[in-house]
Amino acid sequence: MPPAGSPPASATPRAAGTTYGRAAVPLNISTPQAFGAAAPQPQQPPREFAQAQAPAAGHADQPGGVSPGPVDRPGQTPAAAQPGARSRRTLVVSVVSAIVLVIVVAAGALVVRPGPVDRWLAGDPTTAPTVAPTPEPTPTPVLAAVGTTGTAPTPEGVKAAIGPLVDAAVLGPRVNVSVVDTATGESLFAQNADTMTVPASTTKLLTAATVLAARGPAYRLATRVVAGAKPGEVVLIGGGDPTLSVDAKGQFPGAARLDKLADQVEKAMGDRPITKVIVDTSLYQGPLTAKGWDGDVIGGGQVARIQPLMTNAGRIKPVHNEFGGDPRFIDPAAAAGRAFAKHLGLPSGAVSKGTAPAVAAASSAPPSAAAALAAGAELGKVESPPLVRVVDWMLEQSDNVIAEAMARQVALAAGDEASFEGAAAAMIAKLGELELSTDEVRLSDGSGLSRQNKISPKALTDVLTLAAGGKHPELSAMFGGLPVAGWSGTLRTRFVVPSANQVGQGVVRAKTGSLTGVNAISGELVTKDGRLLVFAIMADATGESGAARRALDEIAAKLVTCGCN
Repeated sequence: MPPAGSPPASATPRAAGTTYGRAAVPLNISTPQAFGAAAPQPQQPPREFAQAQAPAAGHADQPGGVSPGPVDRPGQTPAAAQPGARSRRTLVVSVVSAIVLVIVVAAGALVVRPGPVDRWLAGDPTTAPTVAPTPEPTPTPVLAAVGTTGTAPTPEGVKAAIGPLVDAAVLGPRVNVSVVDTATGESLFAQNADTMTVPASTTKLLTAATVLAARGPAYRLATRVVAGAKPGEVVLIGGGDPTLSVDAKGQFPGAARLDKLADQVEKAMGDRPITKVIVDTSLYQGPLTAKGWDGDVIGGGQVARIQPLMTNAGRIKPVHNEFGGDPRFIDPAAAAGRAFAKHLGLPSGAVSKGTAPAVAAASSAPPSAAAALAAGAELGKVESPPLVRVVDWMLEQSDNVIAEAMARQVALAAGDEASFEGAAAAMIAKLGELELSTDEVRLSDGSGLSRQNKISPKALTDVLTLAAGGKHPELSAMFGGLPVAGWSGTLRTRFVVPSANQVGQGVVRAKTGSLTGVNAISGELVTKDGRLLVFAIMADATGESGAARRALDEIAAKLVTCGCN
């Protein structure tokens, strides 16, 4: 971090979102009114004008229809029955017909036929006039970019504003806070900012930053099938994609699908029968659960056993419950194997676990049909959406399974063991490569479920400041997935009560963290003067969870409203 008052050239927050295989998401927002703003409605014509345009003849849906004749009055003799009416009518019709004929002939010879008359009477079709298309309106950003010219808060002003709120009794005796101005890198408020605290799911901020740095936002996770060692065997190889879907009805939009993978395999096998599916989970090593996890997190559906092959992040049904857990498979990899076998027309008994055979040495000769089915030859492959989308889902839904999969990608990118220990070590090493201090980071998992994790508030705001600065543009992609207060993810129903907290809706973007007795929030916000701040508020000895969350929201909301200068 640069010294106070001497910002590095890279400290200016990005003005707009970075696009990596998705719609650009600007870094910040300036007004909550931008959310859900109704599009302007076209003005309706006056009633008189609408009536004037209505067809006057025939049926309303048939322009040019026969006009109704005059209505005879009751008691009046019909015109056709009056004496002499027939002969007079015949004479009048004849005279009128003659006059019309003369006019039409004259018009055809002398008159230039404008408008629709020209189309009715002309011998040759006319060319339709060219009408310039109506230009598309410039879309209004849902999240408007923030500037850097707003009046800077002072440490004294921030302390006066939030100091009393930090001491709220519901937050318990251990409340550790860091607030930083991203434009200058200056610390505006620090209360035990260097103290390592149980971070809960704010751990995912470090997971997001390190995996984006290690793999890049455009990276995709591949699930492959290769030919087995014996004829008829196919091997489904887990590639670490937790968002994989069984079919079109998946939890994650645009996810790779097992049904499409099965189609590829059937095409590659041709007339050769498929008799067995082998599930290969050798990409990951070590235990399936982490040290420090509470005993009920698996049974309660907060997470699944971590394996490199699963569908819908291990969920039995592709549904995410905002409150409470999502029931998960006991063995996610085996369940994915059974779903794949079903697409191939095989029973569950045809699925077993094993490893893929080694791929034969590559040959310079063109592959023949027989060579294409050699043991280890690839029969099909599907890929996840770009990594930035996967990270978005992890942050927005606070998905613990995705977080553990992302942590393992940091290890795999470094050539390390894809295990809880390997992932934790690789994440800390990557933070060091980003020139961030690792003295105040201790990890046992990538999701934050482990109570053995310890992270200081300053470590979190250091990561956020770096991501906002522009020196590492790949890191700025993490802001797109942060829940928005009163709008999305784990903050959708937050910043509601008390009413004073509602000022944070649409302005605060942050990752939450909750375990029994632990409540935290860390992210970014824009002050009323247009200044971008990052913050981390962590309390690991709280009482009632709902009250603690409201107290955390109140601190962030106060930062939004205070000029603090």
